[in-house]
Amino acid sequence: MGRIARVLVRGEGVAAACCAHLLRRSGLSVRLEATGRPRVPAIMLSDAALALLRDVFDRPRLLADGPRIDRRIVDWGAAQGPVAVPHAAVAASEDGLLTALGVEEEPGFDGPPDFIIQAGAAAANDQRRFGARKAVAAEVRMKAADDLSACWVEALDEGWLFIAPNPLGPCWLLAVGGPPERLLAQSRLIADRIELGEVRSGAFDVCPRIAAAPTGDGRLACGTAALAFDPICGDGVAQAVRGAVLAVAVIGAIRDGGDAAELLRHYDLMMIAAMRRHLKLCADYYEAMGPRPWWQAELLALAEGHHWCTAQLAEAPQPRFVLRDFRLEPREAA
Repeated sequence: MGRIARVLVRGEGVAAACCAHLLRRSGLSVRLEATGRPRVPAIMLSDAALALLRDVFDRPRLLADGPRIDRRIVDWGAAQGPVAVPHAAVAASEDGLLTALGVEEEPGFDGPPDFIIQAGAAAANDQRRFGARKAVAAEVRMKAADDLSACWVEALDEGWLFIAPNPLGPCWLLAVGGPPERLLAQSRLIADRIELGEVRSGAFDVCPRIAAAPTGDGRLACGTAALAFDPICGDGVAQAVRGAVLAVAVIGAIRDGGDAAELLRHYDLMMIAAMRRHLKLCADYYEAMGPRPWWQAELLALAEGHHWCTAQLAEAPQPRFVLRDFRLEPREAA
């Protein structure tokens, strides 16, 4: 691989914004190429994800005045019914978050790039999938104003429901496993608290997915093009930021004379390790729903994915690099 001076970033979400910002900060020329993906209308940023973004952008007050979500109301099939647990997050829209990040459009370079980051959605045949579950997002109105300071999660026989609250605009219901109407007909916790609107998405994938080849000669995948998490974990934004930090660190190490093949292989293995951790986390939730067929089928897919990740990592050498202050260093030096 030749000298890296110009990087093309395809995508317009959080991962793309982080990559562009960090690449420019490291002195590389960047061109952003939008993919036309619809923006997510409502997201919840955990305090951990927000801390990562503040660190990357050196913005300690980022979204400091955003509406807080202070509790999570969960009915996960337990005999005692729903429970309320503390939660720490900020509600935002993807448009609002990206505006707050303030990644400005800058004149790009002419000619071909030296390296490409694919941070937009990947084609289905470019990913390894661990499950078959899909979801539909529907606009809803919360009947009680007090309910806007909580997120709501309910497990059902053939899927689950999640409400992303948004005190500044429409709230959104995520129906995983079937159409909203069918799942709401089974609901004891959420159905009576909302009015279902007419605006909704088509069905989209929510099963965990990993790029079949996260890296290649002069390119790597980042964000959901590299790893797509089940929304049950609430870690999607944080993983997008972590992946962007690692991606830019890999490119910087290659630019500085590091072995490109070893560095890209390190990125591949870190993506597999992240997916393995995620699959184990998901399995804990899915296993808790007992012998219900829908949950058992998805749990089996998670177990098969965990086994695949474990086998890939077992054949690999110990990681040779460590991330420190946004840079990759040989482990022995670090």
